[in-house]
Amino acid sequence: VKLPVCEAGLAACRALADAGVRVNMTLVFSPTQALMAANAGARYISPFVGRFDDIAEDGISQLDNVVTCIKNYDWTGKNVDDTVEIITASVRTPNHVTQAALLGADIATVPMVALKKCLHHPLTDQGLASFEADWQKVVAQA
Repeated sequence: VKLPVCEAGLAACRALADAGVRVNMTLVFSPTQALMAANAGARYISPFVGRFDDIAEDGISQLDNVVTCIKNYDWTGKNVDDTVEIITASVRTPNHVTQAALLGADIATVPMVALKKCLHHPLTDQGLASFEADWQKVVAQA
């Protein structure tokens, strides 16, 4: 179940978590919201990165703070599989993917546009062009 971080969302998270339902608390924009979500029993916490960048703030810095705060505590639930996981949300760039991984986020929700950008690198593109040119020379000689 996906719930927003707010008073009603936290209350619902606690009730659902107590009933064994895994909850993803979303719209997390601060470490305090993440801590409250974890304390309410959230299985997943989704801090947003790109929306910070949209308002000229550093989304990766905010993600770093959330990851640090959550990892400072043992949020293991009734089962070891119920440990709180951080889902990096609002990913927009390959750098968001890289930084989320480096900071220790567990999961990232990455749109296809950003995934395709992750595949490209100027040196890879140059190498592929070189391979293709070499292959065309082989074909022309055959």
